[in-house]
Amino acid sequence: MLPPLFNLPKSQLQCYGESVYCAASDMLSVCNRGQSPLDRFISVVAWCISTTRPATFGAAPYNPILGETHHVSKGNLNVLLEQVSHHPPVTALHATDEKENIEMLWCQQPVPKFYGTSVEAQVHGIRRLKLLNHGETYEMNCPHLLFRILPVPGADWVGTVTIRCLETGLVAELSYRSTHSFLGIGGNHKVIKGKIRDPSSLKVLYEVDGHWDRTVKLKDPKNGMVRVIYDAKEVMSGLQVPILKDAESVLPTESAHVWSELSEAILRKEWEKAREAKHAVEEKQRELMTERETKGETWSPKHFIVSYSKESGWDCVPTQKWVSAAPIIAQ
Repeated sequence: MLPPLFNLPKSQLQCYGESVYCAASDMLSVCNRGQSPLDRFISVVAWCISTTRPATFGAAPYNPILGETHHVSKGNLNVLLEQVSHHPPVTALHATDEKENIEMLWCQQPVPKFYGTSVEAQVHGIRRLKLLNHGETYEMNCPHLLFRILPVPGADWVGTVTIRCLETGLVAELSYRSTHSFLGIGGNHKVIKGKIRDPSSLKVLYEVDGHWDRTVKLKDPKNGMVRVIYDAKEVMSGLQVPILKDAESVLPTESAHVWSELSEAILRKEWEKAREAKHAVEEKQRELMTERETKGETWSPKHFIVSYSKESGWDCVPTQKWVSAAPIIAQ
């Protein structure tokens, strides 16, 4: 187990959730209000890029415990996550906006691959975004997180993300890259390049180019016109810590509740207390697992129905159509 000294004071569940609700601008509403399928598709591409967040090398969030939840509201968007499997670690996310008639569903599993001088966390699973007013479902995968140990330590998102609208056939391929110069110093980091293609002719409609932590531009190859579709500074500026609106409604499985003593100890740099708090959480989980095994009980998620197949991997279906308003509010 990772010592608390190397932990961020938050759960991985929170990190997944923040990529959805931590944004200064409402990019999901923009997706919904596009006048044409292509307009909406471009907005979905920009929103997908916005879910890519900087990673910290040398400090990792807590591994969520089985059944841990994270429930937060941002405006009309209600987001609920649950850790639906511990071995292997699988997280389900369901988010809905009843006003805009938008639904989001993720089921993802990080799988580490070791390459000597680096470790790559391959994030398996499909993300689905549904614009129900338009009858459109967009499917996309997630880039992989690469931790380089040598020659210079660092963390980068890499790989290819494919975004596809099932109804219109529009498809985008985004390549996440980081290049290094001699001895790993310098280079071009956090680069994103890609293309949006027409479904019938596979003709390139737009070229995507930029840096996902700065600005990303769209170029029309027919006339050379260029416009910015994503500005990270604008989307990420002025974010504040979520506030607790209703303490009595917080689930006992909520991430902030499960890890509260550990997070407080880490923030105070009280490492012995942090070690004890982390051990207490882990020991409680072992006791619950032993108790289930003794009684012959099988644990089931509360908010999702989970399935697995070798062909398609993990899949999760929410038990409720709409996510309820949360007692924790993102500002």
